[in-house]
Amino acid sequence: MSLPALTPPLARALAERNYDSLTPVQLAVLTHEAISRDLLVSAQTGSGKTVAYGLAIAKNILDDAEQFAPAAAPLALIVAPTRELALQVQRELAWLYGHAGGRVVSCVGGMDPRREQRELAAGAHIVVGTPGRLCDHLRRGRLDISELAAVVLDEADEMLNLGFREDMEFILETTPQTRRTLLFSATFPRGIVALARQYQRDAFRIEVAGDEGGHADIEYRAIRIAPADVEHAVVNVLRFYEAPSALVFCSTRDAVRHLQAALLERGFSVVALSGELTQNERTLALQSLRDGRARVCVATDVAARGIDLPSLDLVIHADLPNDAEVLQHRSGRTGRAGRKGTSVLLVPPARRRRAELLLNLAGVDAVWGTAPQAEDIRKLDHARMKDVLFTEETGPDDLALAQSLLAERSAEDIAAALARLYRARLPSPEDIIDPGDGSGRPERGRDRSEQGEDRAKPRSKAGKSSKHAMADGSVWFRAAIGRRKNAEARWLLPMICRRGGIDKRDIGAIRIMDTTTEFEISQRVAESFAAKIKRPDKEDSIRIEPMTDAPHRQDAPQERSRAPQREAGAHHERREDRPREASGFKSRSKPQGERASKFGDARSFAKKKKHKNKPGHAEPSVTPWPAKGAPEKNAKKKRRG
Repeated sequence: MSLPALTPPLARALAERNYDSLTPVQLAVLTHEAISRDLLVSAQTGSGKTVAYGLAIAKNILDDAEQFAPAAAPLALIVAPTRELALQVQRELAWLYGHAGGRVVSCVGGMDPRREQRELAAGAHIVVGTPGRLCDHLRRGRLDISELAAVVLDEADEMLNLGFREDMEFILETTPQTRRTLLFSATFPRGIVALARQYQRDAFRIEVAGDEGGHADIEYRAIRIAPADVEHAVVNVLRFYEAPSALVFCSTRDAVRHLQAALLERGFSVVALSGELTQNERTLALQSLRDGRARVCVATDVAARGIDLPSLDLVIHADLPNDAEVLQHRSGRTGRAGRKGTSVLLVPPARRRRAELLLNLAGVDAVWGTAPQAEDIRKLDHARMKDVLFTEETGPDDLALAQSLLAERSAEDIAAALARLYRARLPSPEDIIDPGDGSGRPERGRDRSEQGEDRAKPRSKAGKSSKHAMADGSVWFRAAIGRRKNAEARWLLPMICRRGGIDKRDIGAIRIMDTTTEFEISQRVAESFAAKIKRPDKEDSIRIEPMTDAPHRQDAPQERSRAPQREAGAHHERREDRPREASGFKSRSKPQGERASKFGDARSFAKKKKHKNKPGHAEPSVTPWPAKGAPEKNAKKKRRG
């Protein structure tokens, strides 16, 4: 392999990793103009920048030698914003400089500082760390920087966003003035430009063509969803793509915990990454992703920085990012090293313009569409099952077992049992409603009158308006689950369809009570539905039976949402229905005499005064309010006059 300006040890290391060619940013840092100069490089996540600055500093720390001298004071210092990214950089540089005998030491927060102190005392050629921990070692005199020849700030813009500006300035001011400074950043905000002007000398600026347009190996898809269907959309996207590893981004820690619990409940192998986890918990979560024990990671933006998963093929934005840079950072977790990746944005109708603006600013052309439907996923499951079952050759034991089964059962029964076993290990896809394209058309299954009543009346319908009776008549059924057990129409609808073997168009109103749920079924399928629900169901144990009494009024959901006390049987009069005499307020329309008589005996009221309790008295004394026309009151009126 012919690579420019590379020493033999580095060339052998790249050849072992099947580097047939270098990426644009790796070639740019090795050009004649960039050699031995300070560099200001715009490089996106996943563009090969770690290897790029590893190759760039080789001239400073190794020169043309085949091997490093024995490790002593470090020759290069790499600063990264997060623990995961720093540890990833350490692994990359360890194999890159492995044939040259390079020793790479990490110093990151969350690790034992005494162990790091011992490793630094034993000597290192390259030190990789986070800003806070490196500053701590520098202030305590544990890190010898007298021989430092190069300093690299990796993802400098992210370190500024995380508040590490003072730490970066302290490191650059402390290190020798003769050092070479390489600053890598996805973007060049004013803070980065000011940092470069202050601490770099005649820096050579590199902007690799095509970085502004996102990643060429990533397919962007924008999916329209209803606001309440975020979890269902995540489930169907994960099931549709079946990626070896997938990363789902949420905006808050609470959202991460909620989505992780929802996916675990549906049978996904999922881990979570957020700022509240300890370093040991984060390490275990990432290791389970790398060895395949978990296939889905739900994370916040900061917690996902530095994640290096070679098999990561899918990124889902459950919550839209705040800006285009974050969008590219998120999506850059996939589509690495020549692999293809997919980045999916879940866009509610109210966020459509925001999503279009983000995609335009990122220079990304996304394919807009709807979420994968359950029918599409089931078709893919059938095709995948054939690929999975017949990939290996049949052994003698397998053949003997197959023959014994065929002697007892028919081939059709065996194939059906095999299909059931295959489907049992897969999470069930969800039924998702298309909210429309944002052009002002109402959502499917809702008329305009219902949309106007959303704030006053919760949706009690899954398939059609509750105000429209079913054309061919209906029969009411009751399910033994209600609001107290978190019953919702969005998951009751597919359960009813599955249990009764009907289509969602055969379901009318769904009214959720405290402990039960009432729903109507089309008359033409009611008889078969009633017969099928009597059979036991392995997936749920919810009892469903026909209703013998009259269903609740159609306005019951509205009454429950506004006055839950009346559901429990308590009797509360509305204020406007009570007699005005019982309200305790004066009426200006009545004569003076009636207003006075309404209060009854005025001496029954007492006015409390502030005073100290007398010994032997448990309660403070009160002075009776004088009756109307009393001398004391008249005297006060005269004094005020």
